[in-house]
Amino acid sequence: MEGLTDLIDYGVIGLLLALSVWALAVAVERFAYYRRVRVAEFATRVELETALTRRLVVIGTVAANAPYIGLLGTVLGIMLTFQSMGATGDMDVKSIMTGLALALKATAVGLLVAIPCVALNNGLRRGVKERLAEYEALQERARG
Repeated sequence: MEGLTDLIDYGVIGLLLALSVWALAVAVERFAYYRRVRVAEFATRVELETALTRRLVVIGTVAANAPYIGLLGTVLGIMLTFQSMGATGDMDVKSIMTGLALALKATAVGLLVAIPCVALNNGLRRGVKERLAEYEALQERARG
């Protein structure tokens, strides 16, 4: 049973940490790209929007799914705690609470990953809107 507990703990939390690193790497790359992009170099708005939104789906997907991955870890941890209690007949409050507390940390980590990803996604989407508005303003000036 101890092996399953470690697998749930390290597997779920490890996955969440890997996803957070991936999302953070995408966010850093996108922020850097937004700082150096020259909207006047794009022929069409669609080309610009495509370039600006590239890989943003990664951050949005991590933000949307991290709480569910954490919840899955919690459910598996609680199931393992109950299974262990049933198999051993040990109804010690200390072991029950320890098992439940360890299970709940997966949900906490899921939320700790999701919340910054939502903020990063919102900030990057705002950057997209600003660059698109800049492009529209340049187009207006060129026409008139």
